[in-house]
Amino acid sequence: MHKLIAWLVVVLCAAGTTFGQVPAAPAQTETDEYTRYELLSPESASFAIRYEVTATAAGAKYYFNPIRKGSVASGESVIDQMTGQALRFEVVSGAEAVKDPLMKGEDASVDYIKVSLARPVPPEGGARLLILKTYKDAKSYYREGDAIVFNRSLSIPRNSVVLPAGYELVGCNLSSQVLAEPDGRIAISFMNGSGAEAPLVVKAKSGAQTGAAAAPRAPGKAKSWEAPFEGETEQERLSERAHQDREIVYFLQQPETHAFSLYHDYTESTPGVDKYFNVVRSGSKVSDPSAYVLDTGEKLATKIMTGAELAVAKLDAGEPVDAAAQVVVIPFSAEKAGQSVRLRIAETYTAPASYRLEGDELVFDRSLGRPRNAVVLPEGWYLTASSIPATVTQMADGRIRMDFWDGRPDPVDVLIKAKRRARAR
Repeated sequence: MHKLIAWLVVVLCAAGTTFGQVPAAPAQTETDEYTRYELLSPESASFAIRYEVTATAAGAKYYFNPIRKGSVASGESVIDQMTGQALRFEVVSGAEAVKDPLMKGEDASVDYIKVSLARPVPPEGGARLLILKTYKDAKSYYREGDAIVFNRSLSIPRNSVVLPAGYELVGCNLSSQVLAEPDGRIAISFMNGSGAEAPLVVKAKSGAQTGAAAAPRAPGKAKSWEAPFEGETEQERLSERAHQDREIVYFLQQPETHAFSLYHDYTESTPGVDKYFNVVRSGSKVSDPSAYVLDTGEKLATKIMTGAELAVAKLDAGEPVDAAAQVVVIPFSAEKAGQSVRLRIAETYTAPASYRLEGDELVFDRSLGRPRNAVVLPEGWYLTASSIPATVTQMADGRIRMDFWDGRPDPVDVLIKAKRRARAR
């Protein structure tokens, strides 16, 4: 009996559970949230919402989207972004929602949209949803003199707000991109990687053009003459950064190896496309590529080719590729119109020029081009310098993670330095 108890203690501790404690129940989780608010006529005090979110709790069959207090919801619908098909849903009370084990401890005082997922969430994957609804909320959207005001604290990290036709932007308290919709309406867009709510206040007044006169000229492909933007077209510079869903996480190995593993997520929605090409930048060497479909967990084949081999196979990577350059090629099933697939691609890079040891200091010097980038220090190191502002967190295993959210259209050139900890934690 004593041996059995001892064995149970070992098993529970190995699982990260203190003996005598009940393991924490899984909770609903999500990622890649993005919200677009389209302000309707000011008299209506209403705005249409387009909410994109990925449910990530493995095995979940439902996803619960709260209806914000003070808002009256209408016109709800939910679409599975992988297939483009409508999903079944119902509006339930908070008391009903918290009966689901994944919702234990959530706010029972609000109503929820309960979505029946098209398939259970796969391990380390997600169910990508598009939730459409209209809110009426006079406390968030109202007139103030001759201006209209959208005043709302936003917990979602990526957002855009589109003004009604005929209104110009006269005030925005958060640094934001300003973009013109194809029909001439003005939009603001921003990212907030702080983890706290963003207290957004947008003000607008009538006076903007409407109809055909309001439509913007299509962005050109000419490059800027300004050196800092060399290599980027007007079209690229005026694309909405907050809505771009490409992200990357670097896991630095010990600096003596010059190696770092990484994964990057990518969504393909162009009909007929059946391959992804990852062109390895000069100075880096790739190894151990792998990939799978986040929507289903399906493992995908990967192949490392050179630019010369691509040319022989008549494969177009979508950009010029040097003959000696490495390219990771990942085939997948071609998508149909209205469908999309989201991939997670993992690789290991060796790059002595970018990642090295100088004396007793770790140095990671690399240009990061994604809107969302993260770098994780190796075990046993502490951060001493970061040239680019970042949010910093400590992971459960003690490693330090830096998140660089770049709302600008140009890459950020990060220079990170670290030293070994004086003692183990």
